[in-house]
Amino acid sequence: MAGIGFELRRLSRSETYLGLLRAYLYAGVIGSGPWVLSILAVLILGVMSLGVVVPAAKITAFQTSVTWLIALSLIYSGGTQLAYTRYVADRLFEGQSGRVLPNLFGILLVTGLPLLLASIPVALWLLPETSPAYRLLMIVGLNLLNTVWVLTVLLSGLKRYRALLVLYFLGYGGSVALGFALGKAGLGMEGLLLGFALGQAVIILGALALVWREYPPARLIEFDFLRAGRRHLWLLPIGFFFNAAVWADKFLFWLSPGTGGRVIGDLHASVIYDTPIFLAYFTLIPGMAVFLLRMEVDFVRAYDRYYRAVREGGALTAIRAYRAQMVVTAREGIYDIIKIQGFTLLVLIALGPSLLAFFHIPTLYFPLLAIDSVGVGLQLLVMAGLNILFYLDRLGLAAAVSATMLIANLAFSDLSLRLGPFYYGYGFVLAMLLTALLVLSVTDRVLDRLTYTTFMLR
Repeated sequence: MAGIGFELRRLSRSETYLGLLRAYLYAGVIGSGPWVLSILAVLILGVMSLGVVVPAAKITAFQTSVTWLIALSLIYSGGTQLAYTRYVADRLFEGQSGRVLPNLFGILLVTGLPLLLASIPVALWLLPETSPAYRLLMIVGLNLLNTVWVLTVLLSGLKRYRALLVLYFLGYGGSVALGFALGKAGLGMEGLLLGFALGQAVIILGALALVWREYPPARLIEFDFLRAGRRHLWLLPIGFFFNAAVWADKFLFWLSPGTGGRVIGDLHASVIYDTPIFLAYFTLIPGMAVFLLRMEVDFVRAYDRYYRAVREGGALTAIRAYRAQMVVTAREGIYDIIKIQGFTLLVLIALGPSLLAFFHIPTLYFPLLAIDSVGVGLQLLVMAGLNILFYLDRLGLAAAVSATMLIANLAFSDLSLRLGPFYYGYGFVLAMLLTALLVLSVTDRVLDRLTYTTFMLR
């Protein structure tokens, strides 16, 4: 996220309210842009196509298909995203920018080929009685999304933010336009899926062009990321556990007979749970803006001062003072996230029923939407704590926190299903609360002992 940090620091130094507002807008859109735009694209395609392109049942099948593609691709690529982020950060720190793109192709080959080979039998297993075109598009879509998520991590380090945002709007806007046009041309649900896949292809091609221009490669492909000392293997389970934890409650509600049902093939969805939880993630945008601005600007500035003093042999009093500043900055960032998410929740409680009615969404969803929004806010606190652990290179602790998050969400969400409809959503909230308390207490202890561990573990 270094590139985002540089741009946000420049904007945040503006002496005008407009400059500060631009910094928050950049942080919110860049931090949550890809998943927000993907959800919006799927929803808009569904609304535009309803009764015009294909019947309502086909629209539901399309939205369910894309949701499963996003979930599976994020879980599969989670560790790769983190490992490649760390590899790129290390190489840029060493001034070896020519290795970025060749190793991107290398990591996409190493991870993409097994995914392609595995997705063929999985498509045959999970998608019985569906058309060959639908299965092919699901295989292609899964592999394209895997590439998009890895490129998204890399693009977050670029400084050409207008181009980055335009690229996402073109990709997902193209998904809407192409999906609607192809569906209206008589291709039905397969046309919607083809439009979605072509939109992802636009993002990939545009992203590769941006990366090639920013980091001209020394050669076409490399596997330097596999060398000893450059792998950072702890990041692989962290990414897997975290993304699996985020989706664990959704899978349970999809596959539970009382709350989910088969939509197409063996892909399930939950009428009760899906709409509230996905709408709840939109409340993450204000908190994500504060999260990025605080962590990638204020915390990183204090972090850089501390470790620069360590590397350059600064006085112990100065090192301790910089550590204290880093602790204060981290805690203020956490408090700001809590405040902005609390304010967002109050606005949701006040305006939520009216907004749901305006968009013709049943207001019966509102209680579960409010509960899920609390869980989403707590999930952002988990992300903030993990971010600090990443910066301080405490990857073993981050892996333990992510595994706890997965186990807790599975256990508490299953318990909420057993207790009945009144308790739906509370399992997700309890899991995020437990994980947030754990990661914040661990982070606080790590920061308190930072000076000791910095010198004793060198």
